[in-house]
Amino acid sequence: MNYGAIKKTDVANGPGVRVSLFVSGCTHHCKGCFNQETWDFHYGKIFSKEVQEELLRLLSPGFITGLTVLGGEPFEPSNQRVLLPFLKKVKNHFPDKDIWCYTGYILEQELWKESRARCEVTDEMLSLIDVLVDGEFVQEKKNLSLLFRGSENQRLIDVPKSTRQDKVCLLEGSNVN
Repeated sequence: MNYGAIKKTDVANGPGVRVSLFVSGCTHHCKGCFNQETWDFHYGKIFSKEVQEELLRLLSPGFITGLTVLGGEPFEPSNQRVLLPFLKKVKNHFPDKDIWCYTGYILEQELWKESRARCEVTDEMLSLIDVLVDGEFVQEKKNLSLLFRGSENQRLIDVPKSTRQDKVCLLEGSNVN
């Protein structure tokens, strides 16, 4: 897997100060995408062990709230297979930090059910994610007043609660409204 960028102190893609990883590769090709260069699976640099160790180092300060993974498309099957072991390391090293993930796929339609996104590691990857921002960016529904998302169709999903209740549960709280 390649990645396009790492933001060491990101405040736009989840609450608090976060480390954000922009993976490469996306088959959605949303009109108006802010990160079109990451559609190419070969864009950027190799997501090496050294890069992973650097990300773990960047996550270590107490003021860092968590990790955000976006792209590109983290839930492209080839990206899931590489991200899964890394997300396990993040959870093991930092059990009190959260993981947010952005995807163009719809949780209950494409990640929980058979689809081009679903593969042998999808459920386990979802089990490591605290908040999933799902849905393609839709230019006609762009809304700059939304917190942590670009278009009105996108949802902030509490993944652990959704998994326990076997239905989509939106994230609650004053910091996400």
